[in-house]
Amino acid sequence: MKLKFTGFSDPGLIRSSNQDAYYVDPEGRFFIVADGMGGHAGGEEASQIATREIQAHLVAHWDSPESADKLLEQALWQANEAILKDQQSHPERADMGTTVVVVIFRHQDGPWCAHVGDSRLYRFRSSQLEQITEDHTWVARAIKIGDITADEARIHPFRHVLSRCLGREDLHQVDIQPLDIKKGDRLLLCSDGLTEELVDHKIAHYLNSTPILEKASISLIEAAKEQGGHDNITVVIVELEE
Repeated sequence: MKLKFTGFSDPGLIRSSNQDAYYVDPEGRFFIVADGMGGHAGGEEASQIATREIQAHLVAHWDSPESADKLLEQALWQANEAILKDQQSHPERADMGTTVVVVIFRHQDGPWCAHVGDSRLYRFRSSQLEQITEDHTWVARAIKIGDITADEARIHPFRHVLSRCLGREDLHQVDIQPLDIKKGDRLLLCSDGLTEELVDHKIAHYLNSTPILEKASISLIEAAKEQGGHDNITVVIVELEE
């Protein structure tokens, strides 16, 4: 499975710091995007802890007999525990937490994804963009049960309220799923700084019109900034080569 990949992060136009974090494994084994919350220091620390802990666990146990879903589950629980431990050591960061989305490519298992919160994974195939992950937010739940529409959700005052994130004692579930991908597909991992500013068909436009991954990533970030850039913006693109 031959992959091309790239990643970029930008603080946006409003925030004075970048509370997003990401990791692109040089060997193309796994990819991580995290979006922290809880004040400047707290959010930045939470996303970095999550990224660091997940990376460390995946590297240490990559060749273990554990299945991909168990490997991902253990990595995210380790990250959650590390954030909780840091909160106890630093009361000023007691409210910090982070979203996370992770994709792994293991030869014996195929590609898998895990996520908590509203950082997203998309699949771009044959000019069509599909959201693979389901946001763990109040508005996503409201859309699902028919209380509000997707258009209403984009401007709803509760649109940033998370139902799950790393860094919480009451986190009981992380979403883990196998991925269906084939040659020519692109995967997009991103923080909500991108999706808050760009609707899906705009994201699809840049993925479709820009064959070079680095240029596509930068174009997405610049487009989000042109729409206001109210939050930090992180983009990781992975392409399964033809």
